[in-house]
Amino acid sequence: MKSLVRSLSKSNVGAGLLAGFFLVLLTYFTMSEQFVIRAPNCFLQPSTEQEVVSTPSAKDVEQGGGNEKSNQSIELKPVCNTTNRRCDVCDMTGDARILGSNSTVLYVPPPEIINPKPQEWKIRVQSRKHLPWIKSVTIKSLRGPFEAPPCTVRHNVPAVVFALGGLIGNTWHDFSDVIVPLYLTSRRFDGEVQFIITDLKPWWVEKYNVILKKLSRYEIIDFDSDKEIRCYPRALVGLWSHRDFGILPGSPPEGYTMLDFRLFIREAYSLPKDVPISYRDRPEKKPRLMLINRWQRRRWMNVDEVAKSVEELGFEVVVVEPKMDVNLTEFAKVVDSCDGLMGVHGAGLTNIIFLRTNATLIQVVPYGKLESMVEGFIGWAAREMKLRYFEYTISVEESSLLEKYGRDDPVIQDPDVVHMAGWRAVGQIYMHDQDVKLNVTRFAPTLLKALELLRQ
Repeated sequence: MKSLVRSLSKSNVGAGLLAGFFLVLLTYFTMSEQFVIRAPNCFLQPSTEQEVVSTPSAKDVEQGGGNEKSNQSIELKPVCNTTNRRCDVCDMTGDARILGSNSTVLYVPPPEIINPKPQEWKIRVQSRKHLPWIKSVTIKSLRGPFEAPPCTVRHNVPAVVFALGGLIGNTWHDFSDVIVPLYLTSRRFDGEVQFIITDLKPWWVEKYNVILKKLSRYEIIDFDSDKEIRCYPRALVGLWSHRDFGILPGSPPEGYTMLDFRLFIREAYSLPKDVPISYRDRPEKKPRLMLINRWQRRRWMNVDEVAKSVEELGFEVVVVEPKMDVNLTEFAKVVDSCDGLMGVHGAGLTNIIFLRTNATLIQVVPYGKLESMVEGFIGWAAREMKLRYFEYTISVEESSLLEKYGRDDPVIQDPDVVHMAGWRAVGQIYMHDQDVKLNVTRFAPTLLKALELLRQ
């Protein structure tokens, strides 16, 4: 009995142990399955799907784009060029707003740009920027459109803002200081440009109306009295200028010459086709020479004698005395009918713009070592316009200064002394106080040389 009890006890313990083992194992698998189902993904194989993150491209950054749609802070290049010794010019493309009565032009950056360093300039908007009485205009670049006043008038062509005043009223200065620079600045637009003028002179606009209308098909705006806020896709404030009464083809804006300008003027005044002058096949015909007779300073003291001598040497002479109120449309036709122009240095010689190719200019230079000056003011331009240029410098005996000052005065003996005193002294003595009594015998070789070239 004892042996049987001992045997059963051992069997029950083994069975219990075996049953317990299976129970523990079943519980482990059950709990493991639940654990796996509820476990986070980091315990599983990584997914092949990736989260797409949008990054702005270089183009988007350049244009101020990107998902954030926030404005880009970009420091803009200056819109004004003030390095030229003759002129200041501001060129604004995109959004220019002109407030005439405030003498202000605003440059508004594109909407996607914030300009962190807005700038401001105040410039005299004509080619002689150092003349203190030429009116100034203020140019401002804004931080962004949020600073800009709303437009009251919108235009779809560019604008050119410039000043009259200065030295205008003298024909040479009218062309040298305003018309040639305006041609340089606006010709590229082929009439699709509007002029906005400060210090507007109605008489000046009327006198040169033909040229202004050829350069612009739009009405002229009086800048000073304009109450509108005018918006333009582009605005140029100031006039480009290369030199006195001249254009340098290699200087900006490039591609224009004084020959182009003269042909443009001929077209504006509806003058005949520019056929180069030659009398080679017409030996019996006299070339026509216009004699400019100045009516104030640097006058001919013997104009009748000069005209007679010119006739005797083989020219037909037309004596003219151009005044400020001359009708340029009619006068241009008279100049075009001539084969050459002759006169003492002065504004009247500017009328060479109406001559034809190979026409002659004879410039009589007053006494006082003025050759380099008159060459720069007139001679250089004449050659650039394809005219035949001659220069004749008078002797002291042909000048009224000899009688006024006497032969021993430094004005006569040493003009360099006067030049050292400055332009005011030179202008007063040699330009303002001097008249000319031409020695027709001494002058004849110059005239005959001009005649010879016309007959070639």
